Amino acid sequence: VADAFMAEHPEIKIEIWNQPWNDYFTKIQALWASGDSKVIPDVAFLWPTPRYAAEGVLENLDPFIEASGYDLNDYWPGLLESAKYEGSVYGFPRDIEVNVIYYNKDMFDAAGVAYPTDDWTWDDFLAAAEALTQKDANGMTTVYALAAEGGKWAKWVNQNNGAILDDYVNPSKCMLTDPASVGGVQFFADLMDQGYAMRPADLSQAGGDAAVFSSGQAAMILQNTSRVSAFNAAGMNYDVVPPPIPADGKRHNGAGGAAWVMSSGSDNKDAAWTFIQWLQSDGGGETIYTERGEIFPALQSVANSPAFMTDQPPANKQGIITEAAASDVGNFGYFPEWGELDGSIIGPGLEKIWAGEIDPETGLADICAQVDQFLA
Repeated sequence: VADAFMAEHPEIKIEIWNQPWNDYFTKIQALWASGDSKVIPDVAFLWPTPRYAAEGVLENLDPFIEASGYDLNDYWPGLLESAKYEGSVYGFPRDIEVNVIYYNKDMFDAAGVAYPTDDWTWDDFLAAAEALTQKDANGMTTVYALAAEGGKWAKWVNQNNGAILDDYVNPSKCMLTDPASVGGVQFFADLMDQGYAMRPADLSQAGGDAAVFSSGQAAMILQNTSRVSAFNAAGMNYDVVPPPIPADGKRHNGAGGAAWVMSSGSDNKDAAWTFIQWLQSDGGGETIYTERGEIFPALQSVANSPAFMTDQPPANKQGIITEAAASDVGNFGYFPEWGELDGSIIGPGLEKIWAGEIDPETGLADICAQVDQFLA
């Protein structure tokens, strides 16, 4: 990617600073803390943008956007909210997480279940799940209809017209005790209690959703497009479809993604802006990453271009675009303290529900009491 940029912009030299993802954030914060512009990265790739913007280490990109006329309308709905702080843009998400249902066509055929369509409902899903699930003589599930990480839970809540918070930028109240929110969590929990879906802890022990899908332990998974390359390389007979929605619900995809940002301590801001703008362009970095199968692009123009719309599986790429078009805020908070709130209260509370240790209504009431105290 850097070589392609420098071929177009020989006046700018890109030096790569590459670190393992687990060490990356600690090390980059140390560089920022040094205050030495010689080692501070001009451009970085990180998440969550609001947290670092609040710390003052990121450059406000609004003046650059205005001066260059850079088009923000090409981004998927709601996506730029994940890279804003106090109303200003501090980064450009490289991609957007679009979660779809991957389904094993061979397993559907063996169970005599029709392939799902883009307009299927929760009732359709439940009927398919019952037919696809296999249990032994003791009633223990041996083949699951679905494997989904616990972190995908907000999909069900938002589809059911529920919400996590009353506002995702300046929250004041937890909304998880709202009947629609409880209903979404209840639907996901019921799938586990009925043996249709793997519990997240069991899924983790089994090696993750890609492993159980590839081995035939689960007929479907709920995941973003990151699994496509591996499943194609393995020659799997699969396709994708937007997740089902309740009859009176709505399609919803949470908008967010790690972003390209500029360091406020950079001495090369004009060059950094040129690079960021190229990275986030049709024909530039967005196209290269998409052609490699590494991302589902943040730009709608690239998603609708040959870079994504190839003849390689999955066949139903339009289903991914359909889900992406329904992107909006709602899967997480767009404020600096969200990571702490989710990691210390919401996540641990939900784990008890997924484990079957507490019923959703009681568990969510406990979570909301703590969330409201946190927000007070």
